Amino acid sequence: MTVDDTGSGTGAHPAPGGEPGRTAGPVTDATAARAAAHGEARQDARPGAGPGTRQDHPGHRADAGGGPQGDDRFAAGGDHRGDHRGDGRGGDARPEVRADARHEANGRVDPQAEPESDEDPLALRLEGLILGAERRYTPFQAARSAGVSMELASRFWRAMGFADIGQAKALTEADVLALRRLAGLVEAGLLSEAMAVQVARSTGQTTARLAEWQIDSFLEGLTEPPEPGMTRTEVTYPLIELLLPELEEFLVYVWRRQLAAATGRVVQAADDEEMVDRRLAVGFADLVGFTRLTRRMEEEELGELVEAFETTAADLVAAHGGRLIKTLGDEVLYSADDAGVAAEIALRLIETMANDETMPELRVGIAFGTVTTRMGDVFGTTVNLASRLTSIAPRDAVLVDGAFAEELTRTGASPASEAEAAEAAAAAEKEGEEPPSYRFALQPMWQRPVRGLGVIEPWLLARRADES
Repeated sequence: MTVDDTGSGTGAHPAPGGEPGRTAGPVTDATAARAAAHGEARQDARPGAGPGTRQDHPGHRADAGGGPQGDDRFAAGGDHRGDHRGDGRGGDARPEVRADARHEANGRVDPQAEPESDEDPLALRLEGLILGAERRYTPFQAARSAGVSMELASRFWRAMGFADIGQAKALTEADVLALRRLAGLVEAGLLSEAMAVQVARSTGQTTARLAEWQIDSFLEGLTEPPEPGMTRTEVTYPLIELLLPELEEFLVYVWRRQLAAATGRVVQAADDEEMVDRRLAVGFADLVGFTRLTRRMEEEELGELVEAFETTAADLVAAHGGRLIKTLGDEVLYSADDAGVAAEIALRLIETMANDETMPELRVGIAFGTVTTRMGDVFGTTVNLASRLTSIAPRDAVLVDGAFAEELTRTGASPASEAEAAEAAAAAEKEGEEPPSYRFALQPMWQRPVRGLGVIEPWLLARRADES
């Protein structure tokens, strides 16, 4: 959320379900009464009041794009009815002014006036329920109340992906608390200012995508009208009221589990340098002919195919000890500390997709080497090489680079060649011992130039005949 430092009042809050250029505040008693008449649970007239709400929910709604850029729609100009600037007292500003703009010059509400804001009352009530607090601060007031400069507050809000709102009264106590916490970590020396901005950006981008997924997929399925004649909106409020505390607790649980796992991997690194630049196996799995599919399939069918692919890939990667870095529609990127784990995931993906007639063919490329990790993503030559290997891999096949092949051989997961495997088996038989058991087989392919990386020698990865 970028802001207008001048306090001019330009801009407006993009409330859920509302129209850009308008702000909104607490819902009136009359609105709540009308909502109750439509079968919605009766709530206090203030947004967020009622059972199951909390005062520590995350603050202002993020921009749908999830990125740090502001939204030009909220620049200077536009209709600012309902934009009520505070009295300049920062944290002492009281939410006495309603955002439906039915106010006389002395600030009193005219009960006979028609509300000017045409924002959906249900959307306002949902916002209050989710945020757990009512709108009471402009960005300037929120920054001052948190003891943070407008410059730093703006950097944090942009990093979290919040849209421009000028100086509209659209922020809550939770927004103030979030600013205090981030600034406090910087003041205490626990985080640098740059690191605090990175924390804000990574959290904003991750949760923005999560929120979009939940609204588009999860709630869409759950809010089908339970009875004929009921609209989806009539069941949305009570449903969110029940789900919100449960999903919030579940989110924290999963985050703690993932944090514990990531911390464990880092502390096991051999040295400080390896904590940042680590040797990993990186794999890309790509659906073959996806562009052609987009021309033939309906949008809904295409969405179902992508979701099935991403779900299958995520399940297989997690089940076998890898980490899903990101999904790109027709492609997934994963990593693993162990080359054998990465190889198993790749072959499982090929086998699973081949057994599903609805899925197109798949190809996988894997490289092993030093990888730079940053904000949950991976970078470096190893990642680029894995991507290039994927682009030249045959259908339903896995190509790996020489470093990956050496790592499999070193760990005993694969013989260097079939001749070596035969020699080892003969020697073991002569000594009366069990022959070595290999999980994978490697076949060298022709050397070929790869754009930006020179000439490489790829290897075809497969299961050993006795392991298939």
